[in-house]
Amino acid sequence: MLELDTSGLKCPLPVLKARKAIGGLEPGETIRVIATDPSTVADFREFCANTGHQLVDSSEEGGVFVYEIQKNE
Repeated sequence: MLELDTSGLKCPLPVLKARKAIGGLEPGETIRVIATDPSTVADFREFCANTGHQLVDSSEEGGVFVYEIQKNE
């Protein structure tokens, strides 16, 4: 699993960096994105809905948001 830390970045940068990183993955592989911008919650849901990638898991603890996204087949 690839991990991408976008802590401290404001939207749309976390999504843009994730999009670029996902481009280098094989279908079915997963990326774990760490973010601190609360607006990423809606942004990553929308990103996955629009691209067909699967938001496998999302969580928040202490202002840190973690997303696991699987690249579409």
